[in-house]
Order: sequence, then structure tokens, then C-alpha cells
Amino acid sequence: MFGQTAVGTGGLNSASSRMFRYEVVGLRQNEQNDKNSYEIRQSGSVFITVPYARMNEEMQRITRMGGKIVKIEPLSA
Repeated sequence: MFGQTAVGTGGLNSASSRMFRYEVVGLRQNEQNDKNSYEIRQSGSVFITVPYARMNEEMQRITRMGGKIVKIEPLSA
């Protein structure tokens, strides 16, 4: 599919082990992330590392927290 690259060789095991890093700006403290044991910084970028299987779920969570994803990059092993 356009825009996708295969990382590693091997079926589902390589897909499940792929990790991606999101660069996120604009996160703000709200009821969604008040449950965290740490404060959200008001300025600058936040980097979040996510396994391939959780990418969509994490994008939705970032959106609920008011963040904007400015970059997604694969992490190489």
C-alpha cells in the first residue's frame, strides 16, 4: 500500500515488534489525562513510542488530549 514500508523480514512477528515514535505538540491537561501520575508539559514537543498494533488507538488518545501529531517515524532495531 502507498506510504507503507516493510521493516524486517518475517510475517506477523515482525509486524508486532515494529515500533513508531510520534512527535506531538499541543497536549494539555484535561480529565482524560488527569488519571496519569505526571503533569503534561504546556510547551514543546512530546515524543511517544508506540507499537504498530496500538498506533490507531494512540492517535485517538492524543486527539482526545488536544494534541496534534506533527511527525511519525519508525524506530529501527
